[in-house]
Amino acid sequence: MATVVEMKPQAGETPTAEELVERARAMIPALKSRARQCTKDFNVSEQTIAEMKAAGFFRILQPKRWGGYEMHPNVFFDVQRLLAEGCMSTGWMYGVVGCHPYELALFHDQAQADVWGSDNGTLVSSTYQPVGKVEHTDGGFYLSGRWGFSTGSTHCQWVLLGAMVPPKNEGDAPDMRTFLLPRSDYQIIEGTWDTFGLQGTGSFDIVVDRVFVPEYRTHRSVDGFLCDNPGQAENTGPLYTLPWAQVFVRSVSTAAFGGARAAVNAAIAIMNDRVSTNTGKASKADPMLHAAISKAYAQILEMELTLKTTFSELMDYAEKGQPIPMEKRALFAYNSSTVVRRLAELVDGMVQLLGGRAIYMSSDILQPWLDIHAGRAHVANDPSNRTADVLGTMQGQPPAFTFL
Repeated sequence: MATVVEMKPQAGETPTAEELVERARAMIPALKSRARQCTKDFNVSEQTIAEMKAAGFFRILQPKRWGGYEMHPNVFFDVQRLLAEGCMSTGWMYGVVGCHPYELALFHDQAQADVWGSDNGTLVSSTYQPVGKVEHTDGGFYLSGRWGFSTGSTHCQWVLLGAMVPPKNEGDAPDMRTFLLPRSDYQIIEGTWDTFGLQGTGSFDIVVDRVFVPEYRTHRSVDGFLCDNPGQAENTGPLYTLPWAQVFVRSVSTAAFGGARAAVNAAIAIMNDRVSTNTGKASKADPMLHAAISKAYAQILEMELTLKTTFSELMDYAEKGQPIPMEKRALFAYNSSTVVRRLAELVDGMVQLLGGRAIYMSSDILQPWLDIHAGRAHVANDPSNRTADVLGTMQGQPPAFTFL
C-alpha cells in the first residue's frame, strides 16, 4: 500500500484560467493537422497527450493537494470545447480522461495515494458499464469481466470499472460501485474499437480475470448521488461537493460543441467557393444554406451559455454550502442529454445543403458530422432516460434515476 504524500505545486506554477483556455485555442491548428491520422490510428497520438499534459489540462479538476489546479468546471469545459474544435476525438478523450481526477478525489484518500503518490500526473481511464462479476471477500472484492468503451485507455495506468455488488443478505438491493484497478490487473484489447465516428478516441475493451480490489479502491454510486464521499474528508474545497454525475454527463456532451463549431466553419468555407456544376448556382447566394448555418451558429451559442450558467449555479450552491435542489439536478442532467442530438440535427441541416462537396472523405465537415452522430450513442446523451425525473422532481417526487 502506497504512503500518502501530498504533492503540492510550487509557487507561480499554476496557470490562470485564461492562460489554460488560450493554450487550448493555440492547439487547434495542430489538432486539425493530426485529426486524419488520429482517426486512422483509432487513438490520440502520444505527442498530443504529452502536449496536453505539458499545458496542464489534466490538472484542472485535480485537487491542489495532489498538484492540481482545483478550478471552476467551466474552465475544464472551455478547454474541452476548444480541443474538440480541432479534433472531436481528442476533445472527447480529454473530457472523459480529464474528468477522472474529479472522481478520484471522491475516493478514499489511500486510493488517491495509490494513483498519485509517486506521480501526480498519472492518468486514469474508465468504462462504467455495470457488467463486472463481483465476489465478496475479506477486505474487499474479487472482480472479473469484460468491458467496452474505455476511452483513452492506452494512455492511462489505471482504470475505473463499473459493476453491481451483490447483496450479502437476501432481499437487500445490489450496490452499484466503481472499481479502481492498476494497469497490472487488467488487459487492454486493442483492435476492438472500429466505429464510423469518434474513431480516434481509442475506446478499447478491458478484460479483468478475477483480481482482488480492496474496499477502499471502490466508490459507491449512492455516495456520489448524496454528495457524501470518502475523499471529501481531505479534499475539502467546494468543488468536490458537487454531484459527480453532473460533471461526468457534461464530459460526454461538451466535445460535440467543438465538433459543431468545426462543422459551421467548414460549411462557411464550402459555401464561399461552391458553385453547382449542374445548376450553376453559387452556394453563397443560397438563402436556405444561410438559414441553416445561422441557425446552427446561434443555437450552439445558446447551448454553450446554458452549460456555463449550469455550472455557475452549481458552484454557487457549493460555495454557499447549500444542497442543490433535486429539481435543478434533474433539469441540468436533462439539458446535457439533449445537446448531442440537437447538434447532430443542426449539422445535418447544413450537410444536406452542401451537395456533393460534403460527401468526400476529404471534406472538413464530414468527420465532425460523423463524430457528433457517434456521440449520440452514449447512454448519457439519450434524453429519454431523463424525462421522468424532470417531470417527477417538478412535482416534488424523488428521482428514480440516481445518476443526477
